[in-house]
Amino acid sequence: MRLSTFGTSMAGAAALAMAPSASAVAPTTATVQVNCGDWGSGQARLGVQQNGTAAAITFSTPVVWATHSFPANSMQTTLTLSDAHGAEVTFTGQSNPAWTLLGQAYDSGPLTGTVTPGEALEVKSLTSTYGTFTVHCTATSPQNPGPFVF
Repeated sequence: MRLSTFGTSMAGAAALAMAPSASAVAPTTATVQVNCGDWGSGQARLGVQQNGTAAAITFSTPVVWATHSFPANSMQTTLTLSDAHGAEVTFTGQSNPAWTLLGQAYDSGPLTGTVTPGEALEVKSLTSTYGTFTVHCTATSPQNPGPFVF
């Protein structure tokens, strides 16, 4: 091997060793049955991404729908997840699309939080507020296909 090729190969190996690890979370999407009080019950869809100990989750459900307009990034949202032992982890954010069309389904996220490698979490509840308007949904079934394992 020529010396210049050896140097290039070593630099490439060092860059790979220092690169951030890819998302290890599985599954990356899930569904769960939710009860949203006066709004009713139905299915919610979740999407998750992980970068080290940081994770972001999106939550959407047609159970809750727009009755009037809300601006983008205006709803303060807390998503609570729990592990098999009942310990809770919260994801928070104020990231929602504009809710402008009557009947438009509820969307929130990304909601961000910190996770521990190997941790398995399932959605427990979601609370979202804007002024006096509040959405509160509680999970009524296990996640399908299973908990998010980070």
